[in-house]
Amino acid sequence: MERPIVEVCVGSAEGAIAARAAGADRVELCADLVEGGITPSLATVRIVRERTEAGLMVMIRPRGGDFLYSDLEYEVMQRDVDIMKQAGVDGVVLGILCKDGSIDVARTARLVEHARPLQVTFHRAFDMTPDPEAALEALVTTGADRLLTSGQADDVSEALDVVARLVAQAGDRIRVMPGAGVTEANARDVIERTGAREIHFAALVTRPSGMEFHNPTCTMGAPVAPGEYEVCETDPALVAAILAQLDRR
Repeated sequence: MERPIVEVCVGSAEGAIAARAAGADRVELCADLVEGGITPSLATVRIVRERTEAGLMVMIRPRGGDFLYSDLEYEVMQRDVDIMKQAGVDGVVLGILCKDGSIDVARTARLVEHARPLQVTFHRAFDMTPDPEAALEALVTTGADRLLTSGQADDVSEALDVVARLVAQAGDRIRVMPGAGVTEANARDVIERTGAREIHFAALVTRPSGMEFHNPTCTMGAPVAPGEYEVCETDPALVAAILAQLDRR
């Protein structure tokens, strides 16, 4: 099996550097992975660009929640694309839906054109559409280069037949990249059963923070893990372990 292109989803500059050191071909850089990823700070993007040679895809998402954006939020996305171009990234990751859950073809196509010459990945907003086959055809018309999908399941390993159908349907018109729930145990199976040529995963571990004092009466956000006294970070050993499975002959 020829090893697929490996993209690691990271939530920090440290994560991007760790993923590249472990052998990742490309990183998807986000902030706030608890929300599914939003646009990271420009300083973070610049540090990653300066200190790694990995392909750098950056999330363009103005907030968490759904993918139905106001006119002002769409303007923010356009301006963030401009900022990322100036920062020298390789591509952007975005997703826009209509009220009925279909792909917002008009806005997506405009944003794809606006992003050129950068690569454009349409992210897992796709997995919130009512008809994946119709959504894929709509997405092809936008000119996006790549689709990240879990096959509309929480864990891609539960929907490999769906992803395989999407890969076959897409042909050479758009790359279909499976992601969500990819681990050392299933990465090879995901590629073999879908025929995908790229794969996406987040190799995250949670460690205690370095804080010695913990205030038991106050939290700075939602009182759910990870909280103030836990740090979620990319584990280079886990990235390497998944790569080893994909490299196995």
